[in-house]
Amino acid sequence: MYTKQEVSRSKQEFWTAFGWYMKPVPSAEGIPVNWKNYKTGIPHLYFRMQAERDFAAVSVVIQHPDPGIGELLFEQLLALKPLLENELQETWAWLPVECTAQGKAIYRVERKLEEVNVLEKESWPEIISFLKPRIIALDAFWSNARYGFEGLI
Repeated sequence: MYTKQEVSRSKQEFWTAFGWYMKPVPSAEGIPVNWKNYKTGIPHLYFRMQAERDFAAVSVVIQHPDPGIGELLFEQLLALKPLLENELQETWAWLPVECTAQGKAIYRVERKLEEVNVLEKESWPEIISFLKPRIIALDAFWSNARYGFEGLI
């Protein structure tokens, strides 16, 4: 069993290691990028990476406070699904809309790796090998696709 401090410290160490590992990798446009805190430039549209006790995941998350705009952003992403899947070279899960306790709609497209544990350092190479190509592919997708989202907000 891990204490909260151990969990927090281990996750912080992992993301620091991931950041150092990814630091020399430029974006699709050839510029430096903070891969862990990737900025899409579109408010309320995020590329997220997770590393937890029982899985790792990469996702595109739309969490707009205006339900209509959130749905519009998701429809645009859905229209670009062939481009996204071509860049990723795999199929991701298009999850049903979730509603938070505050009534916000959350749209999510994700890929998960099960049975890895960020708290065990021996899992880190597998987690990094899972996250790295997918966040790079999302960046390559976004370098072309972002223009289709700019006029929607």
